[in-house]
Amino acid sequence: MERKVLYAIIICLVLILLIATGVYFIENNYSDTDNQSGLSGGKIGVVVTIGPQEEFAKRVGGDKVNVTVMVPSGADPHTYEPLPNQMKQVEDADLYFQVGSDIEFEQTWMEKLAAMNPQMEVVNTSEGIELIPNTAEDEEGSDPHVWVSPRNAKIMVENMYESLVEIDPQNKDYYTKNKDEYIKQLDELDENITQILSEKNNTKILVYHPAWAYFCRDYDLQQISIEAEGKEPTAQDIANLIDQAKKENISVIFVSPEFSSSNAKVIADEIGGKVVVVDPLSENYLENMKKVAEAFANT
Repeated sequence: MERKVLYAIIICLVLILLIATGVYFIENNYSDTDNQSGLSGGKIGVVVTIGPQEEFAKRVGGDKVNVTVMVPSGADPHTYEPLPNQMKQVEDADLYFQVGSDIEFEQTWMEKLAAMNPQMEVVNTSEGIELIPNTAEDEEGSDPHVWVSPRNAKIMVENMYESLVEIDPQNKDYYTKNKDEYIKQLDELDENITQILSEKNNTKILVYHPAWAYFCRDYDLQQISIEAEGKEPTAQDIANLIDQAKKENISVIFVSPEFSSSNAKVIADEIGGKVVVVDPLSENYLENMKKVAEAFANT
């Protein structure tokens, strides 16, 4: 009888040991999977510089990514300084999707952000885009506003896709499906903008900040800028712009929400025109770019 009890105890101990070993193995497997995929919950930690990139990354990455935007909507990428909670997200991130086109925030902060997290892969999403050189005499490098062109946006999306597949190859089919669907929508946006602008007679647009060069290149427009890379216009500059606007039959001045509209209002009053806000940094990229095209068309 005692021997049977002893056998039963031994069998129970063996079963308990096997169960405990299995639980430990499963927990460690899940832990390893999470570590391979970035942040807790198995999601890849992604940081982007501006709002439009957020839509790009989320549309490709779907529920496999957590996306942090460094320069929030309404802030100026030329002067913005990241907050402590944003720095913490950078420390935990797996990927940083740079705009990569001489945008001032990245010129100021990118080296510091990369040094905070040496394991984070920094990806230049402008790779493959034909950049437009800065036109100001004292400005080197390229025009940073590459994303305002839906055709450039496609290239940026492809670069994000390739990086996500590289870091998370087991979900390649998922990323491919998402990417292809979004590229199709960008193609449709491009066609819609072309149609919207097809009947526009005046190809010149007057803007406060010269953010639309890539858009203008794609759709055969020409931007006239009040401000030149951060420099306020002089009284003589404003007088010249008023004369030019009258000569070119321009009645609308476009401003971005992160900039003062005071000089634009002065010109608008003198030409009997109006000031219209268009946002190059909106997170809702597809919807916003169509609205921008409609605003440009109605001038």
